[in-house]
Amino acid sequence: MDNENLVNLRKQIIELSKQYIKEQNDTSENFVPYISNIPVTGKVLDENDIANLVDSSLDSWLTAGRFHDMFEDSIRKYLGVRHCLFVNSGSSANLLALSGLKILYDVPDGSEVITSAVNFPTTMNPIIQNNLIPVLVDVVPNNYNINPDLIEEKITDKTKGIVLAHALGNPFELNKITEIAKKYNLFLMEDSCDAFGTKFNDKFVGTFGDVATLSFYPAHHITTGEGGAVLTNKPKLKKIIESLRDWGRDCYCPPGQDNTCKKRFDWQLGGLPHGYDHKYIYSHIGYNLKATDMQAAIGLSQIDKLDLFIEKRKENFKYLYDEFSQIDQFELPSWYEESDPSWFGFPLTLKDDVNFERVELLKFYDENRIGTRLLFGGNVILQPAYEGINLGDPKNFPSANKVAHDSFWLGVYPGLNDDMLKFMVDKTKEFVVSK
Repeated sequence: MDNENLVNLRKQIIELSKQYIKEQNDTSENFVPYISNIPVTGKVLDENDIANLVDSSLDSWLTAGRFHDMFEDSIRKYLGVRHCLFVNSGSSANLLALSGLKILYDVPDGSEVITSAVNFPTTMNPIIQNNLIPVLVDVVPNNYNINPDLIEEKITDKTKGIVLAHALGNPFELNKITEIAKKYNLFLMEDSCDAFGTKFNDKFVGTFGDVATLSFYPAHHITTGEGGAVLTNKPKLKKIIESLRDWGRDCYCPPGQDNTCKKRFDWQLGGLPHGYDHKYIYSHIGYNLKATDMQAAIGLSQIDKLDLFIEKRKENFKYLYDEFSQIDQFELPSWYEESDPSWFGFPLTLKDDVNFERVELLKFYDENRIGTRLLFGGNVILQPAYEGINLGDPKNFPSANKVAHDSFWLGVYPGLNDDMLKFMVDKTKEFVVSK
């Protein structure tokens, strides 16, 4: 078969794939109360996403290739950052980001890192995995982010950095926290996995600190299936993280390419003999945390819809906020005046005087096929994974304890329609009236 026929056949395959997905989406079932699930999160894929996936698969490249580079470039341009490294998950991104910071700033084992008591394990775990000590700070009630007024009292001569996530797309107080980081010469890592597109002072989160991360798991603002990214404006940090992601190698040749440095057999590093192949020289103890070109292909299509996804999340959030403001049993979420959240979810906290337990409400939601989630790890001190680590007395974190016992969140992702949102509200009102 000649090249022209192959090109035409490829076009046909891609067009048929688009047609299939379009018709599949057009024939999807309408929402049926009590029967249809109302997911708390989910992916929203269209025919263009799948067309890109099919296109990349037909390359038979499979590892990082042309879509990988284009996807990284699209994120850089969207956020206005110098460097973006696509990786296999947001969790891997967090591990790489903090590991890179430790190397860049020569942070000794046993150094302290400030983080929030309300935390997700993959924000917390890299601190421990890097032989650093997490120092927890309580959160702002109903904001769910670290209380910036409590940070300085936790800083010692062993404190080297601050590692924080923007909770459910709601940014932490970046004015005060960046000032603290500068005052005490601390690095700042932003876990922006739940906050792609969130702004603070009209500037995207993920662009304030030394390094930031994103997640592209199906629950997040855009998806690549599994996937994440590390963001930085520091060239040296980018080089370190790239090495850690790619086995710890010293060589920076893209997959399938050799001798980018033009001195492949002219290096002498470590105790290796002069001329040892640079592709097999390792400068760090790294991992293999790369993502595939097929994942990148989906992401490249998804990012074109990011603004629409964000707007829909905001609309859904506003609807729920307006409706739940009429229900007395809940404390509504709060956010800083300078912030413009790209909401990941709609968080709620039961008031102290309600006559029902959170678990009763969550079971009721579950019975009615309404998805819910807790605020991830809650007060992480209470998690069994950290029982052997001295994180402090839970009694000293009253707001985090309140989150652990009385908070949860509902979905706002773009796949939720008006009927679903109304059903969520109506069933909530039905439940509280019954109590």
